[in-house]
Amino acid sequence: MTSPREHTSAAVTQLLSRARQGDCVATNELFPLVYEELRTLAATHMAGERREHTLSPTALVHEAYLRLVGPSDTSWDNRAHFFGAAAIAIRRILTDHARARARDKRGGGASPVRLEGDTLASAAETIDHASLDDALTKLAALDPQKARIVELRYYVGLPVDEVARALGVSASTVAREWAFARTWLRRELSQSEAR
Repeated sequence: MTSPREHTSAAVTQLLSRARQGDCVATNELFPLVYEELRTLAATHMAGERREHTLSPTALVHEAYLRLVGPSDTSWDNRAHFFGAAAIAIRRILTDHARARARDKRGGGASPVRLEGDTLASAAETIDHASLDDALTKLAALDPQKARIVELRYYVGLPVDEVARALGVSASTVAREWAFARTWLRRELSQSEAR
């Protein structure tokens, strides 16, 4: 018996395949299937933002979705691939927004990212997405897989087993590399905070 999530995952994969073949109807059918999950992710990331943040979770979802299915020659192999790309889109949107705000008002009012437990920050903290992006870019230069794991775990919120499937590695590898990446990012962000 398949779970609702597995059923939705199969439907998303099927719609992505049809969209890749140029089926515009599939693109329209895809949005309602992925919207709630994307909105939940966006709301989670926005919870750590200051109250007067000009982006809303809904705006973040719509912008990310447009970047994902807008004019491009990118094709998605499956649900995990799509949500991996969504992680990157959300990261870029939040980073661009943070950098634009910092340009407008030096200092930006953001506090450093905290890396505790199984998350990057508690919901009560403001996240400096620009600093996090810089640190992730450095991590990607050193170890692209670890950076990808952070994107999938933090930005998409995928559990360890789904990240493992998406990357074609074992769950224990993902858990080990996630722990390493959090420690590495904690050190990198604390050094940038001290500068």
